[in-house]
Amino acid sequence: MFGKQHDLVNAAAFDAHKFETGPSDPRLADYLKGFPPAIFGERLYQSIELMERYSIEVAVDLLGQLNLAEQLGEWRSADELCRTRCFQPRFKLPLQWILARLVETGCLGVNVDGESRAYRLRQMPWEPDLKRLRALGLNIDPGNAATFNLLDLAASLYPAVATGQQNGDQNLFGPQGIPFWINYFHNDNLTYAVNNWVAAAAAADRLSSRPELQILEIGAGTGSATEILLRILDERGLLSRLKRYVITEPNAYFRRCNQRKLAAQYPDVPLEWATLDLDLPWHAQGISLSEFDLVYAVNVMHISKNLLFSLNEARCAMAADGWLVFGECVRPYENQPIYPELMFQILDSFSSVETDPAFRPNPGFLTAEQWQRAFLRAGLGHSQVAPDIERIREIYPHFFTGAICGQKTATAE
Repeated sequence: MFGKQHDLVNAAAFDAHKFETGPSDPRLADYLKGFPPAIFGERLYQSIELMERYSIEVAVDLLGQLNLAEQLGEWRSADELCRTRCFQPRFKLPLQWILARLVETGCLGVNVDGESRAYRLRQMPWEPDLKRLRALGLNIDPGNAATFNLLDLAASLYPAVATGQQNGDQNLFGPQGIPFWINYFHNDNLTYAVNNWVAAAAAADRLSSRPELQILEIGAGTGSATEILLRILDERGLLSRLKRYVITEPNAYFRRCNQRKLAAQYPDVPLEWATLDLDLPWHAQGISLSEFDLVYAVNVMHISKNLLFSLNEARCAMAADGWLVFGECVRPYENQPIYPELMFQILDSFSSVETDPAFRPNPGFLTAEQWQRAFLRAGLGHSQVAPDIERIREIYPHFFTGAICGQKTATAE
């Protein structure tokens, strides 16, 4: 568990004026063999470290905006703070994240008692310097602008969402927010695109021996993940085996963007576009049973309301010995706060899900172990998370990318 010991280690080493640039352990490259080497380099690691630090600075800023410091002179839980500050009950999840980020700095102390946590102010934080960190991030990679912009937009909504004056979904996915998401879910944005590359490489590995390929993709958005999968299939000589590729996306605007772009890039590839609500029976929405060699998604399944239901629907759509491959933002350790949560956790679609203490104890992002337990419960065999997050996190606890893979096997039925 991330928990108390890891929090204290981070707090002891935290310097408000210093930016750490990321890992240099040679074992990391060894663990990433088989994945595109150009993706995993200093540009990516420095960008991730910068985003982690930027989100901590945002948490410091939100401590002031939400007037939390004056309430933390004594031990208080997130529930108590919500009641004291008259915040909406659903704001508990973002509030817990803010508090956990501040524990990492040493500004807050945390008292852990089983599943409950109470927080108290240890020292007043510094004045956040978001402009300096943003400049550093853009110097590392200009493509980081898309993440900065979305982080800033989401953070600006926190005070109004906390008091119920605004709705996160309506604002972030309204006319104002859509351009931010289009730029964020783009392959020029490396800290997001790494998810596409890892998932595509893992999927291609598992399809290499199949003579014909039929693929179903869930929640394809504007097509950045589809684009990378098609590219890797082409590079590995597998594209000619593709007999059918059904690309589903419920958002009409995203779906049109996806179709317009990919139909032009791959005019001779059998691509189809459809809608799919992963929370409703898939067969009733036109998805054939036992047909697809690969059911594929990137950063989608963590928003399934009933995860076991959606995994079972995916398994039913798979052909015999077919593969389920989900690219996901993976939480390295249980309870570990990570920067992408800042953008998502004020969305009802992210937080309003059914939890389960065994494999889904919290909404949002899961650990590698939790994903594997969910796959096992859904009757999927040969489950694996690639790359090996459980080894990587020991040397680099900010590695957030993984492909969760499972197979429809006779023994798993």
